[in-house]
Amino acid sequence: MSGNKWLLILVVALAAACSPKTRPVGKGTTKPTDKTSDKPGDKADKNKKEDKDAKKVSDKRVSNIALILPFGLDHLNPGANYSAAGLKKASIALDYYRGFKLALDSLTGEGANYRVQLFDSKDEPSHSHSLALNPQIKSSDLIVGPVFPDGMKAFTTVPGNNKKLILSPLSPSAPTTYNAENLITVIPPLEYHALRAAEFAVEKSKTKKIFVLTSGYSAELPYIRYFKKAVDSLSKKKIKVVQLTVTRGNLKPIVAQMTRFDRNFMVIPSTNQSFLKITLYSLDTLAKRYPMTVIGHPNWEKFSFLKSDQMQRLNAYITSADRVNYRSQATITFMRNYRRAYRAEPTEYAIKAFDEGMYFGQLLADDTDKLKSLDDNEFRGLHNSFDFIYKKGQGWVNKHVNLLRYENFELKQVE
Repeated sequence: MSGNKWLLILVVALAAACSPKTRPVGKGTTKPTDKTSDKPGDKADKNKKEDKDAKKVSDKRVSNIALILPFGLDHLNPGANYSAAGLKKASIALDYYRGFKLALDSLTGEGANYRVQLFDSKDEPSHSHSLALNPQIKSSDLIVGPVFPDGMKAFTTVPGNNKKLILSPLSPSAPTTYNAENLITVIPPLEYHALRAAEFAVEKSKTKKIFVLTSGYSAELPYIRYFKKAVDSLSKKKIKVVQLTVTRGNLKPIVAQMTRFDRNFMVIPSTNQSFLKITLYSLDTLAKRYPMTVIGHPNWEKFSFLKSDQMQRLNAYITSADRVNYRSQATITFMRNYRRAYRAEPTEYAIKAFDEGMYFGQLLADDTDKLKSLDDNEFRGLHNSFDFIYKKGQGWVNKHVNLLRYENFELKQVE
C-alpha cells in the first residue's frame, strides 16, 4: 500500500474518534459478571439502587482512556516509507483501534462517556519511555499499551509510573518480564496453557503416568517446566511425568512403559514442523496397538500441515485463548457492525480489541473502583473469556484457557 493511501486511512480512522454515539452492538459479548452475591431480596433492591446510581453517574462522569499503539506515523512523512514489518505493525494498530472504538461506541449508546486519547508509540522503546512521562497519559483512568514487549518494558520501568493500571492488550509474554504490580495481562501466558493441559491430563489419566515428548530445543523448556510443576501440584506427586527426547520418531524407549488397556497421554510442546510430522507419524503407528491421547502446543491451531484424520486417530487436544466461533450470533452481529462502520473485514486484533473495550469500558462506566477487583468480574468475549487472578509482582493475569479437540475434521471446544 502506498504512503498516501495509508495517510487517508489513518486520517479517516482518527477523525472517527469524534463520531457521534452509535447504537449498541446488540447481541454481542457478555457484560462483566459480578461474582459477589447477596440474599435474593437484598440483591434485587441493591440492583435497582445501583442501576439508578449508575445512570446518574454515567451522565456526569467521563472515563479517560489512553491508547498507545504502534502506528509509526513518521513513515508518512515526505520521502519516508513503511517497511514490510512497519506496515504490519501499523495495520495491527489500526485494527486494534477500530475494534476498541466500536466497543466504546456500543457502550456510549447505553449512556457511558469516554475521552480517548490516542498516542503513537512508533514501536520505539525510547519513545515509549518518553510517553510514560506524559501527564495526559499518567492521569488516565486506564492505559492501553504499548503493544509489544520491548515498548511495554520501557514504559513500565519509568519510576513512579505505577499508580494507574496498564493493559498489555495483545502480548502473551510472561508478566515476570516487566515486574509491574499495575500491569494487566489479558492474553494468557504460556504458563496457563500448560496448567490447563495438566488439569485435563491429571483428571483423565488412569495410568498415573504422563509422557512428555520433546525435540530437545530449549524453546520447549518453559512449557515443560510449567507442565511438570502443575502435574506435581494437582496430583500431589502421585502422577509421574516421563520425559523423552525423540530422535527421528524413535519411541522405543517408552514403549515398555505404555499400556494397551487405557489411554497413554502424550504431551508434545514442540512447534517444529519436521519434528512434529515424524513424531506424529510414529505415534499414529503405535496407536494401532496402544490407545493414545495427545496434547499439543497452543500454536498447533495455526498449523495447516497437521492432518485432521491423523489428529482424530490420536485423540488430539490443544489449548487455546484465541478461539472465535464465527457461527455464533454474537460474532455475526459484531462482524456486521464492524463492516458497516469501517467497510473492512475485522482481523483477530480487532476482535480482541472489541472484547477488551467492552470489558474494561463497562467496568469504567460502572465504577472505576471495579478496576481494583478484576477477579470479581468475569467476562465471556468473542475470542476468549476473562477470568483474572492477581499475582504479587506481576499484576492481574487472565488465566482462562480453552481446551479444543480434533473432532469431525475440525477443532471443537471441550465444554
